[in-house]
Amino acid sequence: MDRNNLWAPWRVPYIQGLGQKSPCFLCDYIRTPSQDRENFLLWRTTHSVVVFNRFPYNNGHLLIAPLRHIATLDQANSDELHEMMILVRDCQKVLTPAIRPNGFNVGMNFGRCAGAGLPEHMHIHVVPRWDGDTNFMSVCSDTDVISQSMIELYDQLIDLSRQRHLPDV
Repeated sequence: MDRNNLWAPWRVPYIQGLGQKSPCFLCDYIRTPSQDRENFLLWRTTHSVVVFNRFPYNNGHLLIAPLRHIATLDQANSDELHEMMILVRDCQKVLTPAIRPNGFNVGMNFGRCAGAGLPEHMHIHVVPRWDGDTNFMSVCSDTDVISQSMIELYDQLIDLSRQRHLPDV
């Protein structure tokens, strides 16, 4: 049997940390604006932040989170919910010319059993998708891996954001 391997060693810290109670990385990022580039924090708005997922399913995988440390939608106020949806739109506006995806998955996971890696701080995933990709890191024959460093894409999205005056919330 011919076997293809897809190596994703950058996901090991995430996998190893699943059973451990750890501090909220989103709150850490929010408290340290001087480290936005190191933390891959793309945008700060009145009620939210947009950051790169350090353990992405695809290139350009972004997270949108409220500034407040809240776990569920019913804890979010209308301003937070509205702003996060505008940021979903704005993420698509900069990702589209930067990496030319054919579509996007946008979603949320509540509770560890539902796939939430950080169940205490709600967030929205914006995941670029391409025709023919195999859905969330599945290892199949003829799987294409899109490679671009996070820092390269971060810089590209910052430039595009400034050109387009985003986010505009």
